[in-house]
Amino acid sequence: MSVEAQIRARLDALHPERIELQDESAKHAGHAGARPGGNTHWRLLIVARAFAGQPKVARHRMVYGALGSLMQDPIHALAIDARAPGEPGA
Repeated sequence: MSVEAQIRARLDALHPERIELQDESAKHAGHAGARPGGNTHWRLLIVARAFAGQPKVARHRMVYGALGSLMQDPIHALAIDARAPGEPGA
């Protein structure tokens, strides 16, 4: 299973209404944590009811919790935009 597929599968635990996931590893070639073949630096937009009423830090912790060990390997960096339905940009 690809890294992207693993990320999406684990994020299903948050019952997202929308996920946009981009591998930005090529932008970080030569930087810390970058590896040939990518799958290390990601950008995520996730919209889920679970985030309603939660502050940004709590939302990020929920995402980290869902991803579990993927945050240690292979993910080196993850830019998270976590929103509840109805919020601007959701």
